Amino acid sequence: MTKIMEDSQQMYDVTVLMGGPGSEREVSLMSGAAIAAGLEEIGHRVTRADIIPHDTSALDRDGIDAVFIALHGDFGESGEVQELCQARQLPYTGSGPYASRLGMDKAAAKQVFLRAGLATPNWMIIEKFHKAQDVAGWLGEITPPVVVKPVDGGSSVDVYICRDTKARDEALEELLDVYDRAMVEQFVPGREFTVSILGEKPLPLLEIIPAKPFYDYHAKYADDANTRYVFDHGLAPELARQIQAQALAAHKALGCLDFSRVDFILDDQNQPQVLEINTIPGFTSHSLLPMAARQAGIEFPGLVDKILTLAMSRASQACNCERGDSLT
Repeated sequence: MTKIMEDSQQMYDVTVLMGGPGSEREVSLMSGAAIAAGLEEIGHRVTRADIIPHDTSALDRDGIDAVFIALHGDFGESGEVQELCQARQLPYTGSGPYASRLGMDKAAAKQVFLRAGLATPNWMIIEKFHKAQDVAGWLGEITPPVVVKPVDGGSSVDVYICRDTKARDEALEELLDVYDRAMVEQFVPGREFTVSILGEKPLPLLEIIPAKPFYDYHAKYADDANTRYVFDHGLAPELARQIQAQALAAHKALGCLDFSRVDFILDDQNQPQVLEINTIPGFTSHSLLPMAARQAGIEFPGLVDKILTLAMSRASQACNCERGDSLT
């Protein structure tokens, strides 16, 4: 099952999970394809699996050494597929079920950020069953401009920047036709930054400068978006280190493992505020974690191999602990 190459680097039989049922399916397929190619370039044996909740047979294939999870959004980042791997005692990349669920739920993650002493924009949650008169009163606590978005979701899908109450109410109506909950978050003007975490270390701080005011799905993934990604951001070194430290603190506060990406807004007072955490960020040609890794001297095949190695090391340590327990 497991092969040893001449240079003693261990090669594994890896199933890369991609696709899935959610709105981020296309991004996941791109991430999964890139990850699979990178692992194969290293020398690992890779099986590509487009998995959905009602067909998880890809996890029952004989000979799997590890599962590399490249699912974004529903099923992948919500903790479900992690639980399926655990039930089969399959090592897998990334965070466990609990941290995944926290990261997927933007409101729950914000509560964790606050408890960890990290600033985050003010917000409220509106649910389908809430009465219109109650909602009207609550919304008075957060005045436009606001961001209206799903509580669960990523890749800036179904996210609205609302400059007035009419736009806010229309966005809420649209979202609550599709989702059970929506978040209304105070819009904070400023510069957008992101910090990727690899292992227990923050990668270089990256500034995102979209060609238009909002870094939406098109700005993230389209070839013609003209979004700029800047490592030479001009921040004072102390401030850059502060943002990196806060990213690592957010990663640890949620209990994330192996890798994540933490998004920030740096407000007009040069105070960083955490926007959200991505427990399975993108691995496409436009994605920010691979970009930051490259800036740190880690090319894409080495990045995905490092993540796989972290997962296998954790699984090996768990096995050793179980053996130790059985001897006491």
